[in-house]
Amino acid sequence: LQVRVVLKYRHCDGNLCIKVTDDVACLLYRTDQAQDVKKIEKFHSQLMRLMVAKESRSAAMETD
Repeated sequence: LQVRVVLKYRHCDGNLCIKVTDDVACLLYRTDQAQDVKKIEKFHSQLMRLMVAKESRSAAMETD
């Protein structure tokens, strides 16, 4: 239930890096492709929306 998400974007290189960790496992994804950047941006915005939603998180995940 405890996860950290770090999103880094370097405009000069056009690189995007997303890191997800729960202190046991760490997932890291880097890309410079515009199509991947858009997908990660959409994923990150959905994740933030679910985390701040007032309704039950389990109910929100079932609908997606």
